[in-house]
Order: sequence, then C-alpha cells, then structure tokens
Amino acid sequence: MDIRKADAGDAAAVVALRSVVYPYLVRGVEATRQGMTGAEWVAEAGGRVVGWVAARGRTVSLLHVHPEHRGHGLGGALLDVALAHVEEPARAFATTESLGFARRHGFRPSREVRYSALDLTGFATVRSDMPRLRDVDPVELHRTYTEATADEPGDVPATPVPFERFVSWFWENPDADREAGSVAFADGRPVAFSLVLRDGDRVWSDMTATLPAYRGRGLAYQVKRAALSRARGRTAFTSNDEANKPMLAINARLGYRTIAAQWSCVRAS
Repeated sequence: MDIRKADAGDAAAVVALRSVVYPYLVRGVEATRQGMTGAEWVAEAGGRVVGWVAARGRTVSLLHVHPEHRGHGLGGALLDVALAHVEEPARAFATTESLGFARRHGFRPSREVRYSALDLTGFATVRSDMPRLRDVDPVELHRTYTEATADEPGDVPATPVPFERFVSWFWENPDADREAGSVAFADGRPVAFSLVLRDGDRVWSDMTATLPAYRGRGLAYQVKRAALSRARGRTAFTSNDEANKPMLAINARLGYRTIAAQWSCVRAS
C-alpha cells in the first residue's frame, strides 16, 4: 500500500470511492478534478485508489478509506499527512462509526451534522418568476452570501469566502446548476437564495440563506422550494448543523428525511 499526492488523473477513482463511503455526497468527476489544489492525497493498494484525504485551512477534509481496506493503518497514515498541512487547532468530520478513530487521534466530537435526502421524482413542480442564479450579478449575490452566512451555526467562526472562490464554486464549477439556483429580491437587492449543485440526476442543495433583516418572512422556504422544483433530478441531498433548527424545519416541511450523520470534531491543542 502506498500514499501519494493526488493528481487530476485520480478524479474518477476518487468519485467512485466516495460513492461507496459517502453515497449521500454529490460531486462529479470534473468538479473533483477542478477542485484539487495540490493538498490532496490518495492511498493505493494494488494500483487501485482505496483512500483519500484533503487539507483545507484548519480542516482535515473527507478522510475516508474503502471498507475492504480498513484496519491496516491507512486512515491513520492519511490523517498524519493531512495534519502536517492544516492549521491548528485542526478540525475534521467523523461518522458515528468512526468516532472512536477520531478520539484515538486527539479529536473531540463537538457538533452533529445531519445529512438528509429528498425524493424529487414526486416533488411538486412550482411555477415561479423568482430570478435564477444565471440572471443574477455574482458581485451582488456574493455580498448577500457574505452577510447571510456570517452567523451560520458551527464550532468554527464563519470566515468570509473570497469573491474568486465564490465564483469558482457557484459559477465556474462544472456541478453548479445555475438554472435551478434561485434568488429572492427585495428593496432592489438579493435578500435570500438557494444554490444547487448536481451530478447527473443527483442534486446537492448547497446553501440556502436569508439576510438577517428579512428573516421570518418564509423566504428561505420559497427559494429552496423553487430551486428544488427547477433541479429536475431524482434525489436531492443536503446537510445541516444540528443547531440550525429553522433550516431543519424547512427541510422537514419540504419532505427531506435524515439518512446519515457526521460529527464535527476539534483536535485538542
């Protein structure tokens, strides 16, 4: 078994591995390839990619090993590589089954993140004149995004997403569905939005948010319902911090069901 830097040629194998370990995550091959920054590593066995990890700021991102290759130290080896490239105190996410692994490596579970799925085949089509993401000025929406997500629940304080990264993720990303993404306007500016990614008929509801001054008017429900109606996929997935009760309530109203959970874990300094 060998651990090495990932490269663009690994993207298809990485997506195949992810579909086994995290079937509720949505990211296609091209988006995976484009998202590589040089801080990703794979574990190989017999010429096959069986493990993956990435380093993103303070976060050890998506550490996972194929079930058939666990118990041989690959997870620990990948974690060590990533920890050498993240800021402290490091953060990682662990499934309920992998909490023991996280604790053995000095991580303390902090908050639960719930993953949910929605069957879109029976989702009612909603006619809406709400602007689509494709028709919105990215500069304006980035400003709204920054303000609306500043108080997003989590164990790490929210930090502004640079405009270039925002555009890369929601405009230039091969998975970005700018036809489905929906935006509500009031007083001449975007005040609520629901952004969508897709890989084939699998949809990811990436972020839905409303400016604080416009909350309590049902806008988050309206933009998310419009986006899901426009997405035209088979299944939609999303994730939410356990403390985000308003969005969890919206998801329940839309028909989402919880299918998995992960724990945000912070490494003891």
